[in-house]
Amino acid sequence: MVEELINSGGDTPRRIADDYVRDLAELDPLTAVYLGLNAEDDRLPDFSPAGAEAIADLARRTLARLEAAEAAGAAEDEAERRCARLLRERLTAELAVHDAGENFRAVRNLGSPVHNLRETFTLMATGTEDEWRLIGRRLARVPVALEQYRQTLTEGVERGLLSGPRQVETVVGQFGEWLDGEVPGGWFGEFVQAAPEAVRAELSAHAVAAAEALAALRDWLRDVYGPAAADTPDTTGRERYGRWVRYWTGADLDLDEAYAWAWSEFHDLLAQMEAEAGKVLPEADPLTAMKWLENDGPAIEGAEAAREYLQGLMDQAVRDLQGTHFDLAEPVTRVESKIAPAGSAAAPYYTAPSLDFSRPGRTWLPLLGRDRFPVWDLVSTWYHEGVPGHHLQIAQWNYVADRLSTYQVSLGGVSANLEGWALYAERLMDELGYLTDPGHRLGYLNAQMMRALRVIVDIGMHVGLDFPADSPYKPGEPVSPEHAREFFGLYCGLSADFLDSELVRYLGLPGQAIGYKLGERAWLRGRAAARAAHEARGEEFDLKAWHMAALSQGSLGLDDLVAELSAL
Repeated sequence: MVEELINSGGDTPRRIADDYVRDLAELDPLTAVYLGLNAEDDRLPDFSPAGAEAIADLARRTLARLEAAEAAGAAEDEAERRCARLLRERLTAELAVHDAGENFRAVRNLGSPVHNLRETFTLMATGTEDEWRLIGRRLARVPVALEQYRQTLTEGVERGLLSGPRQVETVVGQFGEWLDGEVPGGWFGEFVQAAPEAVRAELSAHAVAAAEALAALRDWLRDVYGPAAADTPDTTGRERYGRWVRYWTGADLDLDEAYAWAWSEFHDLLAQMEAEAGKVLPEADPLTAMKWLENDGPAIEGAEAAREYLQGLMDQAVRDLQGTHFDLAEPVTRVESKIAPAGSAAAPYYTAPSLDFSRPGRTWLPLLGRDRFPVWDLVSTWYHEGVPGHHLQIAQWNYVADRLSTYQVSLGGVSANLEGWALYAERLMDELGYLTDPGHRLGYLNAQMMRALRVIVDIGMHVGLDFPADSPYKPGEPVSPEHAREFFGLYCGLSADFLDSELVRYLGLPGQAIGYKLGERAWLRGRAAARAAHEARGEEFDLKAWHMAALSQGSLGLDDLVAELSAL
């Protein structure tokens, strides 16, 4: 039936999914840049309410088309069935968020339309004069895009759908950082300084206009939006939070079970950290040992030296793991270490390669005003962001896109799957003996603790839970943002600025932060079940083969991930 539909030009889920990617790239040029599509397009998205509604209408049409195709028997093949399930779940979750008016609240310190707009310029090609001219034409459109974004927020004010005051204050500060600098045009002006001389003056003029528009938006957020949002709760409540959890995890989770499980992880990790701390500094507790590592332990001087160190770390991981625990095609082995633009959030991050690999995957290190970089917490972080973490999964998805659908390896990505794999990758490197240095291993355990604390404080704050009776911190008291920040600082050895940024991030992206640890749990359960099934059949479990099969199945939500991994 599927073959007949294809031959006759009829719909199949994979065809529908790929059409959706193409159509969304037309509606949202930032998505096109991210995927490496529509290379000559110089537009920016429509950030107005009408633009968001157009994307929602596309999702509704796609779901209707998918329903008709399935009714015609087009999803009987396993590959088509898996694609159909993902497409339906993702678009339904996105529409639930849209229909609740969340786009009207999109003021946050990470992943807002304005943050995505700026990141787009860092992903565009800059090798030729014509490519810089394309950047200039897109840069000239920034003032219109920012005005459209303000229209959306204005309608949010009128509807009573506002972001919390912590987000507003943080974003106003971020925009101020973007506008700082000796070069006219702030960050935009500094970005175009690398343009060829023949086009630099024109680009600089566009950069100044973009910065002026951003300054106007910042002032409006501070003077108009901020006062309107002053009484808005920073947290969501259980109903809103549940929609966001489905969006980020692809599952309807039992939040109370997840909260209790995270506390068991907290106690286990705390015991491990206490044991490891003494190896770093005799008789030290974890915070003391981590403070020593931060201030007096091994460190790299200079941003460029840090970038080179992290590049070497990823290159070495590729060399060591290739052929033993992974079987990587040549394009997948390429990944670049980069310095993040000024005014980024505190956490390092990864950007995916274009679908054709003409732009490689990249890890990004925020400087945060630093010129000295302690290595104790960088090693496991780059196993997470780069190799074998985000880069191997996402680049492998790109490599097998022709066997799946473009949607399954790009827009259909589920955050908890992606972050769960990356945290699993840190654990894998610990299992393989790459974190035997006490400082590096304490950094890894601290990263694990941060992810367990994320589950506790994210669910606790947004749903309105209390610290449990066995909590070493304020048992029986509510997990308020203020308590959450203090609790985090007592058990996670990261800087105050970083933890402040993290708290604002959790409040602005409700439900996203829990996906790391809960996603890792799903990956570990799937691996354990697959191993047990092989051994029950008297077969040797081939971890390399399992890794490659797991990384080649495309995106899955947590509702499906364990079952699919178990069957490999």
